[in-house]
Amino acid sequence: MLEPYASDPIKSRGRLFPEEPSAFRSCFQRDRDRIIHSSAFRRLKHKTQVFIEHEGDYFRTRLTHSIEVAQVARTISNALRFNTELTEAVALAHDLGHTPFGHTGEDALSELMAPHGGFDHNAQALRIVTDLERHYADFDGLNLTWETLEGIAKHNGPVTGELPWALAAYQQRHDLETDTFASAEAQVAAVADDIAYNHHDLHDGLRAKLFSTEDLAELPILSRCFERVDELHPGLDRYRRRHEALRRFFGVLVEDVIEAARQNLAKLAPRSPDDIRNAGFQVIVFSDALHQDLKVIREFLFDRMYRAPSVVEMRREVTGVVKDLFPHFLDHPEMLPRRWREDIENTDGKTELARIVSDYIAGMTDRFALQCHEKITSNPRH
Repeated sequence: MLEPYASDPIKSRGRLFPEEPSAFRSCFQRDRDRIIHSSAFRRLKHKTQVFIEHEGDYFRTRLTHSIEVAQVARTISNALRFNTELTEAVALAHDLGHTPFGHTGEDALSELMAPHGGFDHNAQALRIVTDLERHYADFDGLNLTWETLEGIAKHNGPVTGELPWALAAYQQRHDLETDTFASAEAQVAAVADDIAYNHHDLHDGLRAKLFSTEDLAELPILSRCFERVDELHPGLDRYRRRHEALRRFFGVLVEDVIEAARQNLAKLAPRSPDDIRNAGFQVIVFSDALHQDLKVIREFLFDRMYRAPSVVEMRREVTGVVKDLFPHFLDHPEMLPRRWREDIENTDGKTELARIVSDYIAGMTDRFALQCHEKITSNPRH
């Protein structure tokens, strides 16, 4: 049983290219399945979050992160009686547009693309699923439903002002109503992203020895989690103790979102999915109290992890990789693979060429970007 303001696949606004419905899968389930089978989704296994791919096999990648986001999102969506298949589709697609080397790669590519319309990973995800995935006989992209595309484009809220060029280009073909909020399901995917990275960045920072268990035990929320673990399991070894505490931290975040959402929904009393879109605020959020505690945790992670000397040095190095690759392919487009050279044959002007080069670099894995850089610089990394 879905709530009346949940997205009903029977009432979907459909696909840009009409297709016969499946006999045994809803339209949102088909979206989810197409995302999972896409080339861009597979490449996420060698794209990293904070640490670079070769630094260790135990750190999160974009793929493991996306799976964690989908799991959290499905739990929340099910508890609130939203459409879990749409929620999962948006969650699995939300990072498809990320470059190699995490946000560092995106920052570098954004700077390089500034004269050509910039670079935005959410808009790039939309570009991937509407154009760059070219496997189907009848269309480019995955031909996802309007609701899934809307969620990819604006799960973090309305996109106003000057739109990223990739999003603006698609808007001319298919209006995603960028000035409103997204569906409840897409909002769940957005908050699940916050839950997943707050949780696993603490895990990864511990594994990288950038801070200690004792440091975590002094943070808001986590201090209570450690106290509870010590009450229930006195003398527990340190690995199990911190795992139990982080597991409880994870649960606190999920439970808080569900309770805060129920309160917001009770006040709003929506009767349709569009009532959520037109509410004027993000309905699926953390409570104010927990949001303030998370700000303290995020500040801790920025100070001790994202700005750690070893991370900053690696960021400097991989920024140089992207900044070498971009002008190289811009000056030598004949070095691009055949498929990309075919796209260039239909372009007119430097901006269109730059956007094709940006698409190519953005799709690289960490490993492949490093290999390409080694070839063009004859400078093997050790």
